[in-house]
Amino acid sequence: MGKRKRPDSKVPALSMTEQEKIVYNLIQSKQDLGIWSRDMKRETSLPNNVVDKSLKSLCSKGLIKEVVTVWSKSRKHFLASEFEPSSEITGGKWYDQGTLDTEFINFLKDQCLKHIRNMKIATVDMVANAVRRSRVLKNDCSSQEIGEIIRALILDNDVIEMRSNGLGEFASVPTGRMCYKCRRSPDATKEPRVGAMASIPCGVCPQIANCAPGGVISPTTCEYYSMWLDF
Repeated sequence: MGKRKRPDSKVPALSMTEQEKIVYNLIQSKQDLGIWSRDMKRETSLPNNVVDKSLKSLCSKGLIKEVVTVWSKSRKHFLASEFEPSSEITGGKWYDQGTLDTEFINFLKDQCLKHIRNMKIATVDMVANAVRRSRVLKNDCSSQEIGEIIRALILDNDVIEMRSNGLGEFASVPTGRMCYKCRRSPDATKEPRVGAMASIPCGVCPQIANCAPGGVISPTTCEYYSMWLDF
C-alpha cells in the first residue's frame, strides 16, 4: 500500500461538486499508483471538459497533485495528495522528474566497485553496508537497489558473479552465498583475462550449499574440483 501523508483537513469533502467527488474518489482509489487523465475519462464516463475542469479545481484545493511518470513526461498523471508516488511510476532512485539520473547511477556504480575491490569478495549486503557506512549518500539505498547497481556492473563487464565455496578468498562469505569480485584492477589497460576462479566448478555446482570441508560433500573429495585443479 502507498505511503500516506496526513490529509489536509482544511479542505472538507463537502466543498466538492458531485463530478469532482467522482473524479477524486477514482484517483484516491488508485492510491500510490495514481491514474492517467485519459484513463480517468474512460472510467468515469464523464465528458472530457467536465473531467478537465474537475482536475483543475481539485488541484487548486490541494486534494490531488500532478506527478511526472517514467512512462511519459507529457502524460497528465494524478495522485491523491495524501499519497507519495510509487517507485513504479517515478522510477525510484534511478529517475529524477521522469528522466534517468545517469550521473547518480554512475556515481553509485563507482562506489560499489570501490567497495567490492577493497573487500576482494563481497555479497550484496556487504556492499550495501559499506556504502551506508561511507555516508556518501543523502538517502541510503536498500540492499535491493545496490543489487540492481551490481547487476549493471556485471553487464558492464566490471564485476563477475559466483557462489562462495567458503575456502580461500571466499572465507568471509558463507558457503553457497552469491558473491561478487572485480574483473579487473582500476589501472588495467588491457582486455581482462578470464581468471581461473571464473571457471571454478563450485560456481555452477547445485550442491554448493551443502559443500563444506569434512562434510559428505567436500572440496577434498569432489572429483570436479580435483579435475579443475589438475587442469
